[in-house]
Amino acid sequence: MQILISNNATKPIYEQIVTQIKNAIMSGELKCGDSLPSMRMLAKDLHISVITTQKAYEELQRAGFIESAAGKGTFVSSPNKEFILEEQMRLAEEKLQEVADIGRTNGIQLDKLCEILTMFYEGE
Repeated sequence: MQILISNNATKPIYEQIVTQIKNAIMSGELKCGDSLPSMRMLAKDLHISVITTQKAYEELQRAGFIESAAGKGTFVSSPNKEFILEEQMRLAEEKLQEVADIGRTNGIQLDKLCEILTMFYEGE
C-alpha cells in the first residue's frame, strides 16, 4: 500500500493518512491481519513527524480499523460489517448532498434527479 500526502491539501496530514488507510481496508486492498508499517517507519517514509503517524494510527484504532499488539506491530482488524456499512452510508450521503446542491443551484427537478439515481442504481 502506498500513501501519498499533500502539503497543499485542506485536510491535515494525519487525516490524509487515516482516509487512505480506511479506503485501502474498505476496498479490500488491505485485508484482516495484514501488517501495517510501524509509526516510525511510516513517518520516515513520508518524511513527517512520528507524532503525526501516531495520531493517525490512534484514530484508526479508535474507529476499529486497526489493532496494535505490543512487540508484534500493527495489523488490520477483523471487519466490523455494521461499521463498514455505516461508513459507506456516510460516503453515499456526502455524494448525494453534492448532487442535491447541484440540482438546487441549477434548477434540476427532484423527480428528475431521483429518476437518474434509480437508473444508475438499477444499472440501466
